[in-house]
Amino acid sequence: MTIELSNVGKRFRREWIFRGVDLRLESGQSYTFVGPNGSGKSTLLQVISGVMPITEGQIRYVRESQSMDADDWFRHLVIASPYLELIEELTLLELLQFHQSFKPFRNGLTPEQITERMGLAHARHKEIRAFSSGMKQRVKLALAFFSEASVVLLDEPTSNLDRQGVAWYQEHVRKLSAQLLLIASNQPEEYDFCPNVLDVMQWKP
Repeated sequence: MTIELSNVGKRFRREWIFRGVDLRLESGQSYTFVGPNGSGKSTLLQVISGVMPITEGQIRYVRESQSMDADDWFRHLVIASPYLELIEELTLLELLQFHQSFKPFRNGLTPEQITERMGLAHARHKEIRAFSSGMKQRVKLALAFFSEASVVLLDEPTSNLDRQGVAWYQEHVRKLSAQLLLIASNQPEEYDFCPNVLDVMQWKP
């Protein structure tokens, strides 16, 4: 899987968040976008994912040398982000079963096994609404870590996590060596393993 950005720019009203972004992002690599708060890291991640439209330029998604339609692209993508909500009326086990119905888990993992791997087996029958913010973040990350997807996008991945949760994140994120991993962060502990660190300030007009 390859994502190619050509002269990509995003504008809100009259303000350009970034312009002239030229990137080639490839599977088997990890890339981190860094910069101060409000610099456009999350916006760039949303643009790359297709969640947010671009103002100018072109984004091309390529799989096995063939360009992909946007509808097909979403089948190969998972996102963990503070702005994405979980279905709070479901229990943890019900949420994993629902997610599995449209995006299977890697290596034949079952929802029960994933509750164990995220360290929340004791809460598998508890509704998500009763979870702490840290538990919810761990669920979001687990859905990204264990889903069958070629591209994993993580926006501020250790938000709300305690020290134990951060260690859990660091253990599992390093196992995504076969995927194309994209991270938006300004916390070094979230990307200290990543060889490709890109400052979004370089694309400020």
